[in-house]
Amino acid sequence: MRKHYSKKDIMDLVRDEDVEFIRLQFTDMFGSLKNMAVTTSQLEKALNNKCMFDGSSIEGFVRIEESDMYLYPDLDTMEIFPWRPQQGKVARLICDVYRPGGEPFEGDPRYILKRAIQKAADMGYKFEVGPECEFFLFHTDENGMPTTLTHEQAGYFDLGPLDLGENARRDIVLTLEEMGFVVEASHHEVAPAQHEIDFEYDEALATADNIMTFKLAVKTIAKRHGLHATFMPKPRFGVNGSGMHINMSLAKGGRNIFNDPAGKMGLSKEAYYFIGGIIRHMKGMAAITNPLVNSYKRLVPGYEAPVYIAWSATNRSPLIRIPAARGEAARIELRCPDPSANPYLALAVCLRAGLDGIENKTEPPESVDCNIFTLSEEEKKRKNIQALPGTLIEAVQELEKDPFIQDVLGRHVSEKYIQAKKEEWAQYRAQVTDWEIHQYLNRF
Repeated sequence: MRKHYSKKDIMDLVRDEDVEFIRLQFTDMFGSLKNMAVTTSQLEKALNNKCMFDGSSIEGFVRIEESDMYLYPDLDTMEIFPWRPQQGKVARLICDVYRPGGEPFEGDPRYILKRAIQKAADMGYKFEVGPECEFFLFHTDENGMPTTLTHEQAGYFDLGPLDLGENARRDIVLTLEEMGFVVEASHHEVAPAQHEIDFEYDEALATADNIMTFKLAVKTIAKRHGLHATFMPKPRFGVNGSGMHINMSLAKGGRNIFNDPAGKMGLSKEAYYFIGGIIRHMKGMAAITNPLVNSYKRLVPGYEAPVYIAWSATNRSPLIRIPAARGEAARIELRCPDPSANPYLALAVCLRAGLDGIENKTEPPESVDCNIFTLSEEEKKRKNIQALPGTLIEAVQELEKDPFIQDVLGRHVSEKYIQAKKEEWAQYRAQVTDWEIHQYLNRF
């Protein structure tokens, strides 16, 4: 769990630990980590929320005529980077973005998640989340630029000498633990050069912050090993892509309310309504949980990623899986998100969709306890099993059709996000790919 700091605690820590630089970090609409560095001489100013930056230079933020933004550090996110020099250390504080008048900036993804968490709190709930983050470790070329090359041929749960990324992964885990992460498991994944590190369940805001910190640590330590870590969903054709499964539960009065020994399969009514809400809004959420053109290259049959909107407690082909654990460990696992998603926005839409299900008592459809990929089109139609959007533009169109999810994001982000993703799709559509050249150049 997260430590709590006062301003004095941070001033003392910086002095005692010989910290010279403090990075004030925040996240843009697309999930990219941004930062402004200050020296210790400016720390008090930063802690008093007086550090300003130009919001018009951050994509999806504001127009140039309203560009002044302020960074308000969240004191509990204070962390010293273990990979930086031990004399003149570097620390970071994750910040919320505010307007000059002292109002939270409506385009700040962290604020959007905070707003969703407040909605849950108003209903008496605390949202707890555990992510499963997958990534690839590839070689770099002679200029240090990333490639998709790997010499290793390891598979699921293999270990050295087959797993050439094992040393880098161990170093990543030790670094994360030094930063206060509780790493529950780390292992080689199905595809060559693919890895997974799972860290402990936590409250949603802390988890989203942890995902951003995790990505930074993974990339930094991989680089030290001469490797490039990528969270791109599908960097190589013909092998599994990388997912970021999200395990979710709601707590009320200190207990997990998804657990009900007397309920069907040991789950409460609220758990089923939560599933119903996610299923109802899943198409509209997809542009957030799977935000890239490349995301939809992962969501295809044959590579363990979900394609159909269904749930089950007994098999892994549907979108939502109910893991076997019950009691305080009872949870819902959403399997479509990938690690390119902005974690603040992804958790916000998951939470609000689930709460919408609880508020409206949305019953989920019957569970699908067979392998959906073996069902005929007729059987899927009979069971009313629908597919996730097949492309980014389909996902954007579904977001445009779901005013509820747009409202979760707020008008500012939903409008700018939809516009940006349409532009991304237009750029992609205009490309001529190697596949097209191989298929058509000789034949036509």
